[in-house]
Amino acid sequence: MLKFYFNGAPNPNKVALFLEESGLPYEPVPVDTRKGDQFKPEFLKVNPNGKVPAIDDDGVFVFDSNAILLYLAEKTGKFLPPSTPKNRAQLLSWLMFVASGIGPYSGQAVHFKHFAPKELDYAHNRYQFEAHRHYGILNDHLAGSRYMVGGTYTIVDMAFWGWARMVPFVLGDDAFAKYPNVKRLLDEVSGRPAVARAIALKDKFTFKTEMDDEARNIMFRHLKTKAA
Repeated sequence: MLKFYFNGAPNPNKVALFLEESGLPYEPVPVDTRKGDQFKPEFLKVNPNGKVPAIDDDGVFVFDSNAILLYLAEKTGKFLPPSTPKNRAQLLSWLMFVASGIGPYSGQAVHFKHFAPKELDYAHNRYQFEAHRHYGILNDHLAGSRYMVGGTYTIVDMAFWGWARMVPFVLGDDAFAKYPNVKRLLDEVSGRPAVARAIALKDKFTFKTEMDDEARNIMFRHLKTKAA
């Protein structure tokens, strides 16, 4: 059976949504990143980058959330647009846009907004600007498209949903007012029954919630290295 290594963060949530939508049997394997589970040798065999999500599909290891979504979609034939060169190009382009733009800039915007020393104004402003720019591109695209790839619900919408639901935490409580088309698609995807199951998956396990010194040294290892 497919093993799904996860926690409750946005990127694992994308894969959890696919698994719940598709009905594909899987075994959830919790990885508590605030305790350092991601650096255990047994997990590094699955993902040498030491991050969730990752899957072990009967000895086939796949890591990075969007790579996993594409792998599972192609394996099952589910949540892909009609097979045309144009649709394939759009699927790959927007999937990589989420992977290389939305995810990294959202993550860094969160870090410098909520966790980094407050005097780092340049870094905070830089990542807020880029996160806003990327969500603006999504908003403009969705003005003319029901879903990320035309009229078909696909893995790109799942990838979009993983981070779009975090927009207020990334950019502030008023951000959705600036990006109504992002909010419109987010609401539609969030209304799907599988979403509640995907979000609730983490509640079946106990994850560390405190961001104490131990967790900070694990999550932000550059600080520990600098102190040493």
